[in-house]
Amino acid sequence: MKLVNAFLEESAAKTPEKTALVCGEQRLTYAQIEAMANRLAQALVANGVGRGDRILLFLPNSVEMVVGIFATLKANAVFVPVNHSTKADKLHFMAQDCRAAGLITWQQQVKTAVTLQQSIPSLKTVVIVGDNVPDGCHNFAEIQETFLAERPCCQTIDQDLACLIYTSGSTGEPKGVMSAHSNVVFAASSIIHYLQNQPDDIVLNVLPLSFDYGLYQLLMTFKFGGTLVLERSFAYPAQIFKRIVAEKVTGFPLVPTIAAILLQLDLSSYDFSSLRYLTNTAAALSPSHITALQEKFPQATLYSMYGLTETKRTLYLPPEQLAIRPGSVGIPIPGTEAWVEDEAGNRLGPDEIGELVIRGSHVMRGYWERPEATAERFRLGAVLGERLCYSGDLFRVDSEGFFYFVGRKDDIIKSRGEKVAPKEIENVLSGLSGVVETAVIGVPDPVLGEAIKAFVVQNDDTLTERDVLRHCRQHLEDFMVPQHIEFRSTLPKSGNGKIAKKELQ
Repeated sequence: MKLVNAFLEESAAKTPEKTALVCGEQRLTYAQIEAMANRLAQALVANGVGRGDRILLFLPNSVEMVVGIFATLKANAVFVPVNHSTKADKLHFMAQDCRAAGLITWQQQVKTAVTLQQSIPSLKTVVIVGDNVPDGCHNFAEIQETFLAERPCCQTIDQDLACLIYTSGSTGEPKGVMSAHSNVVFAASSIIHYLQNQPDDIVLNVLPLSFDYGLYQLLMTFKFGGTLVLERSFAYPAQIFKRIVAEKVTGFPLVPTIAAILLQLDLSSYDFSSLRYLTNTAAALSPSHITALQEKFPQATLYSMYGLTETKRTLYLPPEQLAIRPGSVGIPIPGTEAWVEDEAGNRLGPDEIGELVIRGSHVMRGYWERPEATAERFRLGAVLGERLCYSGDLFRVDSEGFFYFVGRKDDIIKSRGEKVAPKEIENVLSGLSGVVETAVIGVPDPVLGEAIKAFVVQNDDTLTERDVLRHCRQHLEDFMVPQHIEFRSTLPKSGNGKIAKKELQ
């Protein structure tokens, strides 16, 4: 039996004095983080937190966020990471929805913490990072000075929940994806296997730990005993590049919006020779961006990947296939299976478009107290008791078993009686010189049903609407050419770096 908290505990036993975490000016060893997590876990238990209780971690990327994750697990509880920019009403919804027993946050959110404490009956304990600690709350620093660094008694088994990760999905209120220890351990192990991670890897993470892609950088690095360089964000790229050079970073996870920024910058003054690999997920990179990234980082192996919170990672493209099929997001991760189905539940053959279905130990337990949503997304498989994940995404598979993302089922544009995948148009637009980022949506039209509208961010002021349309006509079928082009300086983003298409509607 393996638990997620064992990632830290085993690395602390093997290499206690190794640097586990670099965060700002702080450098902490595995032994130091283990001790800090044990102290905080002891405090949680002493204040009534019990097995299976949910603890909200409402913090930016920080040492305290890392300690909070492992302390919650050591206290036999379930951590619920929340993006530090989440507004009070959404935080209140999440706290009420999961009946949170604890909250760990920082002093900028003291008013919010007190309001939650007064309005959420289940909330037993609040821990504040910083000096401004009101009555009834606990000071993180004082906990570290007061409690013993002894590991609490473990009551958890691998079938228990490790975390709830809230995801908004395409519609409705946020839903908590239930991840058991067994799910997380399997997913982390599979990804580590294909990335060929070793203890000498140094991984830089600029993504929020509330985002599963960012969270797993921490979990995986502690599992294989490497070093995590944790940054608040990618807001200051030059600072990040200096950190890569100074720390001799070997792994750099990206999302497409970060890739788009990288491709606009002159990086020739930086020595990135330490970089062994780059990864991308959240949304598929266009083939033109893949080529450009390989030119920018010729020494680094690029892993194009696809995943969703409900399964963590699902597909990855073996790097040797990038030149052969750059538009693919690959094959199922080790130890898993995937296929494409039509609406009647029939498996489809090569190049037929249908919904991606996923099978494996990384398929999460469902949505927290959402039986109807769980039944729709997580359906019974052929083996008694197993659940398959129906992704909600449209894919096709080539004759050799490589998967290609077509679009979200609810993103498909119906124009002139044809079904149009925005991703196909976006890939074509990304190949036009001067285009930095793009997003394509459908807008109501009395004649077409939906008209195609493209939003374009450019770095060439001479690029015109006529240039964009000419390029589209050269590379797309007539019914896929946008009717509307809008140039913008930026596109709206979610906290995870994805383009927020809802805001463009």
